[in-house]
Amino acid sequence: MDIINTIKELDTELFLFFNSKHNSFFDTIMFWVSHKFFWIPLYAFFLYLSWKHFGNKVWLVILAAVLVIVLSDQISVHAFKNVFLRYRPYANLNIESKVHLNDGRGGIYGFISSHAANTFALAMFLSLIFKNKIKNFTPLIFMWAIFVSYSRIYNGVHYPADVAVGAIVGMGIGIAVYKLFVLGEKKLYKTT
Repeated sequence: MDIINTIKELDTELFLFFNSKHNSFFDTIMFWVSHKFFWIPLYAFFLYLSWKHFGNKVWLVILAAVLVIVLSDQISVHAFKNVFLRYRPYANLNIESKVHLNDGRGGIYGFISSHAANTFALAMFLSLIFKNKIKNFTPLIFMWAIFVSYSRIYNGVHYPADVAVGAIVGMGIGIAVYKLFVLGEKKLYKTT
């Protein structure tokens, strides 16, 4: 058996294990955790922190954060989902009867998780801009990204590998945009 099939089988087994650990209480929580509008108060808090720590440069933070999300979302779809065409767990005929589907069905393909890419991209970018400004910000924001990403497995719409690779891609995007942010800040504000 080749390595790709071995990885897919392990990924499926891990998915079925994690997805099977559900109850009505967490069904409600994980349903809402996966919805982007649920997090609007948190995003408003990030905006407040950005304004507090960057003052009149807050527009640069907002621009960079928007770029982070647009890049991670578009790359996750156009460079991965539309290329690899890996069925989501609920669309996999071999396991569909075993999947606890707790969320609305998205597109049929799931590699990579856009939720994971987006949350980890934003987490990485914000952790870098606040690294010397807010104590314990990095572990807290990455816990948030992990929580949102895990909800995708719990809800039956992504395999663990979808989430893991999405997280890696997202963090890479977060780092790249942070470097652009620093460059832009230096050029626009002549900082040292």
